[in-house]
Amino acid sequence: MRIYGPNGTTLGTPAASARRSSTSAFALPDTIAPAETRAATAPKAAGNIDALLALQGIEDPVERRKRSVARGRGALDVLDDLKIGLLSGNFDASTVGRLRNAAASLKSTSGDPGLDAVLSEIELRVEVELAKAGQF
Repeated sequence: MRIYGPNGTTLGTPAASARRSSTSAFALPDTIAPAETRAATAPKAAGNIDALLALQGIEDPVERRKRSVARGRGALDVLDDLKIGLLSGNFDASTVGRLRNAAASLKSTSGDPGLDAVLSEIELRVEVELAKAGQF
């Protein structure tokens, strides 16, 4: 990566050319070129931080859909665990806590209307099971 500007790296300035004489003896130039001076300036900002944060916050629709599918599958797994626990007679209170977490995770949308409809049906079923679990 190259950095340009007053604070970046620059190539050296060419030295003043020495006068060449026909003799092979060493000679210094008659005039000394003044060194280039620059005024001290404050460092420049790397960019607008808000813009960088906004770019990081942009979600890929495919990734959002994948996360929504994973949350739906997780909720279905908890419902299956609840069903197995009720059928075997081993109702576990931790399953109700997992159901509450699954219900909370299903609140966000995926951006896909069909997937959102399925997730809302799963959420409704989780809420029904939570209401029934409150009766025990």
